Amino acid sequence: MGRDVSEFSDFVVARWRAMLRTAYLLTGYHGHAEDLVQTTLAKCFVAWPRLRARKAADAYVRKTMLNTYLSWRRKKSWHEIASDAPPDREGADSTEGLAQRSDVMAALAELPPRQRAVVVLRFFDDLGVDQVADQMGCSAGSVKRQTSVALSKLRHALGEITDAVGEESLVGGKGRR
Repeated sequence: MGRDVSEFSDFVVARWRAMLRTAYLLTGYHGHAEDLVQTTLAKCFVAWPRLRARKAADAYVRKTMLNTYLSWRRKKSWHEIASDAPPDREGADSTEGLAQRSDVMAALAELPPRQRAVVVLRFFDDLGVDQVADQMGCSAGSVKRQTSVALSKLRHALGEITDAVGEESLVGGKGRR
């Protein structure tokens, strides 16, 4: 692919929401997610001419995003969120769906970066074990192990929440076990 700005722009327009969703699930904050996507796109724009096949663009961008995320997580300043004043919490929506989402995001945030990345790639981006292994530069067995450990931690964390609020409220009142 040549350095065709319109082709890159078309790719960004088509994939923006998916990239932002993945970045949000990795980082847990909208501001960090937007920064991650922008940094990823800046890196990918420079490398765009080297992509040989259009089909490789998604995988290349996802791998660049993952590597950038893992690199950012190694920095000490990653967890700092600058703010002049605490966020205004007035009018917060307390619907059940938001509570569940908040619980899942909190549990996801407790995972180490690589386990979180495996969960996001496997279950939110719907990639197979081999695809995740390729993206993360590790073996399929490592992906399976990290997935197993991460899901166990998530079940434990969400199980504590379930015990605290009652299972029916978390599974929509159907009593699924």
